[in-house]
Amino acid sequence: MMWIEKIEVDRKNAERFYVHFVKEDGGKQMVSVDQDILIEYRMKKGMTVTREQWAEMMKKDDEKQAYKLALRFLAYRMRSKREVVDYLAKKDIAAQTIEQVIVKLQHEQYIDDEQFAHAYVQTQVNTTLKGPYVIYKELMDKGISDDVIAKAMERYTEDMQRHKAIKWIEKINKQSKKRSHQEQKLYVAQLLHMKGFPSHIVEVAKQHVAANDEAEWEALMYHGEKAHRRYKTYDRYTYEQKMKQALYRKGFSLSLIEKFLEKKKED
Repeated sequence: MMWIEKIEVDRKNAERFYVHFVKEDGGKQMVSVDQDILIEYRMKKGMTVTREQWAEMMKKDDEKQAYKLALRFLAYRMRSKREVVDYLAKKDIAAQTIEQVIVKLQHEQYIDDEQFAHAYVQTQVNTTLKGPYVIYKELMDKGISDDVIAKAMERYTEDMQRHKAIKWIEKINKQSKKRSHQEQKLYVAQLLHMKGFPSHIVEVAKQHVAANDEAEWEALMYHGEKAHRRYKTYDRYTYEQKMKQALYRKGFSLSLIEKFLEKKKED
């Protein structure tokens, strides 16, 4: 048994109060409790509290603190169940308390993995150029189940995927002109796979890598001059063989390589 000697407000947090207890042996203990706990148990000066009541109060206060932490975390954006659990765990909240808080948040619909998944997919589709596999993986990392993800991913249609993939190609086409057409197509395919697009979408998108004779020659000149500086000290036969091999690996046609070598002879 213990009794309440004094109650005072926490000056740093008006929603919490310091409760000063006096134990049977005369020892004193001060605890901080939420205002809701204070009201629920009608705590006041002189009130006696059993050890069982005290333990129950502390348990409920732990839950209240964890609940408020979770609400603040959820205030910025929607979160998955796993995100909230991980956040509370990092705050050193006991596993049992986390479980109880999660149940309450789900009951109040602050946490709903199905709604979260649908909203997440829609946001990624609206604001990024990510492929479907990347979004799928991100949802898995957030603890969303396969069946829920699969349903949410229906929002990301194949037409949308093709559109995003072509957007990537448009961006790439505006960048380096130092790749052969063949090498550019290979680069595009690798990039789109890395960005999470399925093979059949990549194959369709690759057709939008535009061929340009002027750009092809410019790229050949760039790589050809680099190779020439590397091999110019070799004898004529070895020089030409190494030049052809180097430029062919870069994706240039043999006819265009021959044209470049003829030009170098004239120079």
